[in-house]
Amino acid sequence: MSLKSERRAIHVDQSELLCKKGCGYYGNPAWQGFCSKCWREEYQKARQKQIQEDWELAERLQREEEEAYASSQGAQGGQTSLGFTKFEEKKSNEKARKVTTVKKFFTASSKSVPKKDMKEAKAPSPSLTRQYSIETDRVSKDFIEFLKTYHKAGHDVYKQCKVFLETIHHKKESNIDELSEFTQDFYQNTADKLQMYWKVPPNKVEEAMDQIEKFIMTRLYKHVFCPETTDDEKKDLTVQKRIRALHWVTPQMLCVPVNEDIPEVSDMVVKAITDIIEMDSKRIPRDKLACITGCSKQIFNAIRITKNEPASADDFLPTLIYIVLKANPPRLQSNIQYITRFCNPSRLMTGEDGYYFTNLCCAIAFIEKLDAQSLNLSEEEFSRYMSGQASPKKQDTDIWDADTCPGVKQMHRNLDLLSQLSERQERIVTGAKKLEKDLIDWTEEVTRDVQDIVEKYPLHIKANSQALASIDSENVEDDRLPPPLQPQVYAG
Repeated sequence: MSLKSERRAIHVDQSELLCKKGCGYYGNPAWQGFCSKCWREEYQKARQKQIQEDWELAERLQREEEEAYASSQGAQGGQTSLGFTKFEEKKSNEKARKVTTVKKFFTASSKSVPKKDMKEAKAPSPSLTRQYSIETDRVSKDFIEFLKTYHKAGHDVYKQCKVFLETIHHKKESNIDELSEFTQDFYQNTADKLQMYWKVPPNKVEEAMDQIEKFIMTRLYKHVFCPETTDDEKKDLTVQKRIRALHWVTPQMLCVPVNEDIPEVSDMVVKAITDIIEMDSKRIPRDKLACITGCSKQIFNAIRITKNEPASADDFLPTLIYIVLKANPPRLQSNIQYITRFCNPSRLMTGEDGYYFTNLCCAIAFIEKLDAQSLNLSEEEFSRYMSGQASPKKQDTDIWDADTCPGVKQMHRNLDLLSQLSERQERIVTGAKKLEKDLIDWTEEVTRDVQDIVEKYPLHIKANSQALASIDSENVEDDRLPPPLQPQVYAG
């Protein structure tokens, strides 16, 4: 089997990582292959179309009601005014219900805070005046100190952030996608104001947006990370179960160009696993992205040292899949969704963070769809490995290099021995179950034969006509016992 054929199953062309609309930014499976900007444009078009269709439906239903009312008036000219009043009341209620339903679509797409909400936002919210954690207080103090360098612009940014948090508090019952869209609009509007209205240099704008994201997401984390209204937790369990079932996948199956026998490479693999696991402990989307980037850089370094040449994209993705399988990161899908929904979109669309994040999404999608053909296995082998009936054959100890660590050799010998013992145990258990079944069948067969013989030849016991006397009875005449033996004396 050639190396090329092995790689073909997990090869992803770099053009597939880009937005399918051709804008040049990185796409994302969560956005159906679009980048953040194009996805929002498509989403707005689809929603406007839905709103238009709902308006047309409401107008059509209203016309049908008016026609029905007119026909009923013609047929029942003598109907009382009380019946007409009830009909008008019912018609008004139905019309109000339809208008309210249609207005919900406009409320969800609103990009600005209504004046009424702005007035209510001025009043302090009990949820925002509670005692924050030490980390939250520290982030707040750091944010205020950072904004002092921006003078008037910093003061306005802080006010905008407070209004945003208050508005989110009033919208906390809204759908998570609506909160995500509202947050993305806030990022975009704030960045535009910093650059155009407050004349902040572009490099300072990026720095300010990082601090703004850190400030607001530290407070919103527990409300918007893996909310109960979504199926994120269910997806987490599905992916975790899937990765556990694939524990037997070896680097050779994925054609991973990493030699873990090299101590330096082994340390990098451990660091990469640590980084991807540590992602779940971070609150801020940017920090979670930093963990993904750190993991990816460790992978590139491990490949470079192993091959003694720069790593390629075809080397990186299989190795990333292998790292994810070994790490089985907690709440993987929840973290991916959280980053997608609430990270500054510019980070996901461009730069190394966006590239590594897109590759991680591709790796997860590959793991979810992994099959026998992807690993160049037969369907029978894949099924046996997935069910745990067998495991891939370990490397033969005869082909180890001379400088291979003795502990590694001993470990593989022990694994081979355990595999053989497991097979022997399975055979013994199978034989014991068969023997138990044979014993049960033999017992049942003997029981049936005895019953058949008893039924065919029944045993009849006749009673004795003369009763036997008891040995202890005093009636010696009827006993007919011999006389007692008399002792005999012999002359010596």
